[in-house]
Amino acid sequence: MKSFLRLKVPYWLYAFLFFVIDGMSVIIVQMGVQRAGRVEMTSAMSGGRWGLITKTWRELNFVIVLSALVVAMIYGLILLISNRFWISSAIILSVSLLIAVIEYMKVNVRYETILPADLNFLKSNTGNVASFLPDNAPMVIGVALGVFILLLVTTVCLHIFDTNHGKIVRFKDWRYSAGIRVAIALILIGNLSWYIGGVGTVDSSANVFSKMLGDSPAMWDSVYDAQRNGAIVAFLRNVNPKIMDRPADYSEETMKAVYKRYNDESKRINRSRTTNMNDNTFILILSESFSDPTRVPGLRLNKNPIPFISNLKKHTDSGLMLSSGYGGGTANLEYMSLTGLSMANFDPSMTSPYQQLVPNAQWSPTINQYWDDSRNSIKSIAFHPYEPSMYLRATNYKKFGFSKFYALQGPDVIAHRDVLDKSPYVSDASAYKSALEKIKEHKQPRFVQIVTMQNHMPYRDWYANNEFEASSKDSAADLGDDEKTSIETYAKGVQHTDEATQAFLKSLDKLNKPITVMFYGDHLPGIYGTASSDEKNSLSLHLTDYFIWSNKVALERKERSEKKSSNKNVEHSNTSKDVDRTNKYSSPNFFISQAALHMNAKVSPYLAFLTRLHEHVSAMEPPVVNTIQGWDRIPEGQSIYLDNDGNPMILSKMDKKSRQLLHDYRLIQYDITAGKHYLRNTDFMKLPR
Repeated sequence: MKSFLRLKVPYWLYAFLFFVIDGMSVIIVQMGVQRAGRVEMTSAMSGGRWGLITKTWRELNFVIVLSALVVAMIYGLILLISNRFWISSAIILSVSLLIAVIEYMKVNVRYETILPADLNFLKSNTGNVASFLPDNAPMVIGVALGVFILLLVTTVCLHIFDTNHGKIVRFKDWRYSAGIRVAIALILIGNLSWYIGGVGTVDSSANVFSKMLGDSPAMWDSVYDAQRNGAIVAFLRNVNPKIMDRPADYSEETMKAVYKRYNDESKRINRSRTTNMNDNTFILILSESFSDPTRVPGLRLNKNPIPFISNLKKHTDSGLMLSSGYGGGTANLEYMSLTGLSMANFDPSMTSPYQQLVPNAQWSPTINQYWDDSRNSIKSIAFHPYEPSMYLRATNYKKFGFSKFYALQGPDVIAHRDVLDKSPYVSDASAYKSALEKIKEHKQPRFVQIVTMQNHMPYRDWYANNEFEASSKDSAADLGDDEKTSIETYAKGVQHTDEATQAFLKSLDKLNKPITVMFYGDHLPGIYGTASSDEKNSLSLHLTDYFIWSNKVALERKERSEKKSSNKNVEHSNTSKDVDRTNKYSSPNFFISQAALHMNAKVSPYLAFLTRLHEHVSAMEPPVVNTIQGWDRIPEGQSIYLDNDGNPMILSKMDKKSRQLLHDYRLIQYDITAGKHYLRNTDFMKLPR
């Protein structure tokens, strides 16, 4: 009876079961992220919730093979270490089950997948893990434990009944056996290191291999990315992304010199500055897809949809903003405005700092932190009337120091969620109303971030009584019906934005505290098919509108401080006419230094640097294209630099001072994002009082 129960398992069966268990492990992990997406603007998963598998034969897309290969190498390593098939199988299946449970819980609570940064969280904040458990956690854990016990019992029985106990490498000479196992293990480790180390770097062999098999990153939504490309591949892509090349002269001594240079510069600037920036409430408004459609080449509208903002720009600091995006890329523009860093300095692999850089960053200095001091119990607050997990905002805002983030999902739900007519998006008026109520609640100055959604794509004739009519100035190139409808819908949308912004500023003007607003559109909507077909229109299709505005109380306080100052040679008047030359064009990385100039406020060494750079280079962005990007890489080509008149600048032909400033910029950005953070223990980011 005993010999009857014992089985001699042939090698071919081990091999067959290896591939079966490998596939099972991939599917188990994938089950953790297969919850239906709650983000409406994300494209539907082709082939349904299991499109990752079915598209193998529907589209000849083999991205699932990538996950299977990675798991096979890990499975193989465990097998070589233990030299026991059934034990190794139990381990790989159990780990897959554990990952699936964690993925399921995180997706349910945060609508985010596991990130490399979460490994640090588990090491340092295990006491807070319970706060991320969904309501059905006991049931999920119970089912998982039941499956684990069944798996354990099954593999133990198979291990016992197998006459070889699952031993794979069998040689009488243990040294020969160990040598073979070590040699194969080294090959597997080498391949794993090659893939993990390179898949996040554009044009590396691992990255090219990944794309050949169908990997197509969706950097705006981690859950959709995991569903489309596999949870394992999506995770590994963010383990080691290339941030930027190390400058040749980067060292502690070099950074000390950089600090001294701009610390001295800040003292020179501050001799003529008379206010403190963080004595104002500062409101940074990213208006989704906002731009003046009457500037689009070849397009005719029957009237100006933004009369208020057009007129306001004539009377306050304002200009055109160079955008790296067209029809998308919002989070990158937002990142630049909050950090003062530039996408032009990053490696082409760094397509989404919010996804690839910030979660793992050891140091994330942002401009809202200038308002974080003992005066404020609640410091920085943010409003975004949409899904808080998009671009990992909820996670990143915490890292940036925002104490509250009001969105459509909790824990802090935005107060007003009204929409306009048939539009699916919360109106700008509602977003402003929600922010205004919180601004009124506290007397202390604070930083307020507003990211709107009203004018997000698509544009499907949402609005009733739309009086706008779009046409082509070229009778030989008429607008198509879809393009015409989209443009007219968009024009009505920005008209609503214009009216809501006017009402918002009017309300702020009535408040008895100093308030400054920085308003900008992040990119043009990707609806101008006729204009975008002509490469000569590339720059025009990447210029949006911005303005800086202060309420009466802020202006009065600034004027009083200037009168009290013994230094009459102040840099900035009410409307900044003397610096209009540098305001004509800008990019988001310069916004905070421009706001300081608008307020005539004292600057940190960092803002002093940005101030001087902006005097030499008005705007800078990575290369751009006239199509909505897939964002798997920054477009190829030279970064775009604009002078004060909006003319492109060639890096090699810039004057010595401009090139020095741009080199210093790379040093500063490298130190903050990828270097040793030499500037962290200095006052480089600190405002004077």
